[in-house]
This record gives sequence, C-alpha cells and structure tokens, in this order.
Amino acid sequence: MEFIIGIIIIGGIIGSSMIKILNDWERGVVLRLGKAVGVRGPGLILLIPFVERMIKIDTRTITMDVQPQDVITKDNVSMQVNAVVYFKVISPMEAITKIEDYYFATSQLAQTTLRSVMGQYHLDDVLEHRDKINAALQVILDKATESWGIKVTMVEVKQIDLPKEMQRAMAREAEAERERRAKVISAEGEVQRAQKLQEASNTLAGSPSALQLAYLQTLTEIAGDKTNTILFPLPLDIIKPFMEMAKKEN
Repeated sequence: MEFIIGIIIIGGIIGSSMIKILNDWERGVVLRLGKAVGVRGPGLILLIPFVERMIKIDTRTITMDVQPQDVITKDNVSMQVNAVVYFKVISPMEAITKIEDYYFATSQLAQTTLRSVMGQYHLDDVLEHRDKINAALQVILDKATESWGIKVTMVEVKQIDLPKEMQRAMAREAEAERERRAKVISAEGEVQRAQKLQEASNTLAGSPSALQLAYLQTLTEIAGDKTNTILFPLPLDIIKPFMEMAKKEN
C-alpha cells in the first residue's frame, strides 16, 4: 500500500512538472538544461520532466508608475515630477535572455530619462508643452528598451509639484496679467465709445430736427424717475421770433 502511494506521489510530481497551461495573454520561454529553446503558448504545454522548465511572461500592457523625481529645469527651477509609463513585452525570449529583470530595468531607465529630459526645458515650456515632453520621453524609452523585447507605447507626465514660493510668484504673475488685460479692454472700450459719440454728434449736427428729437427723448427718459427735478430750457429757436417782435415794437 505504501509503495502504491509513493508511486502516486511521484507520478503527481512528474505530471505537474510536465503539464503546464498558459492563459491567452501569457507566453512561456522554455529552457532545456539551462538553454532557451523557444517560446510556447498559449494553451496546454508539455515539458520534458527534469529536463525542461518554463518561465511565464505576461504580454499585456503594463502600467508602471514612475516615482516622483527631483528635477532642475533649464532656468534653474527645482520641482518634483512623476509620470506613468505604458509598455508591453513583444519578444518574451529577449525579455528573459537579454535583461535580468525587465520591469525593474524599465523603471530605473524611466526615472533617469525623466530627470534628463525635464532638465532640458524651461519652466514655461514644461507647463505649456507637456505633450511635446511626453513624446520625447516615449521615443527615448522605446529606443532604449527595444533590445530587451520591450515596446513603450505611451509616457505621460502625471504631476508637477512646484515650490510654494514659485506658486505664489506664478499666482501674482497671473493676477497682473489679468489686470493688464482688463485695463486694455477698458481702454479699447473708451476708444470705441468716443468714436461712436463722435459719429452720433456729427449726425445730429447735420439734422436740427434729429437733435430736437434726441433732446425730447432724453427728457422722456429723465421723466421716468419721479425723484428727479427737471429744468426745461427753451430752445433759442422758439423764443427768437418773440424777441425780434419786441425789438420792432420798441
């Protein structure tokens, strides 16, 4: 009985080392006596017991968070920047045989590249042209990891932390810029107002009846507020005939 149990245990050990199942997104690099002989999967994989072993590789896109890095920009502004890198293994064989730990290596490379690239830009460019920086990071990382069987598909600068003093200075700059805009808009409004008043005065000067209608319209608007006292001046054109008659009589 003990012999049978021993045979079953040994058979189970041999079977577990011989039969492997890989998911659709997994690939297996097979090593035969320590030598890489090929990539298998997905599905059912049969290995030679005690001779072959398999290393699983996930071929899905991996999201890697780059730790915050202390960066000094080209105009000597210190800040902390972190990013996120999206990459995947396109050659499992190279990812196993060309680099010891492709995830750790990609992470370290992303950190140093982030510091290097960000240091080539001024602060204003970093804040305004983030898409340009993302593209530069992606190209550099993808070229460096190509020999490892890694494809970097996207890099995004996620957060930029500026010192408190710089944040206050930028807030004052933004406030001054908005105040400048408000003054410019107000001045442009005054110029337009003066131009329209000039056009209106020229039009009224060429038509005495229009001037009289505008005068009466103004009186109508003032009369709407009963708290105002209206002094109704008589135009000289109205009283002029009476003045001439008085002179003739004298």
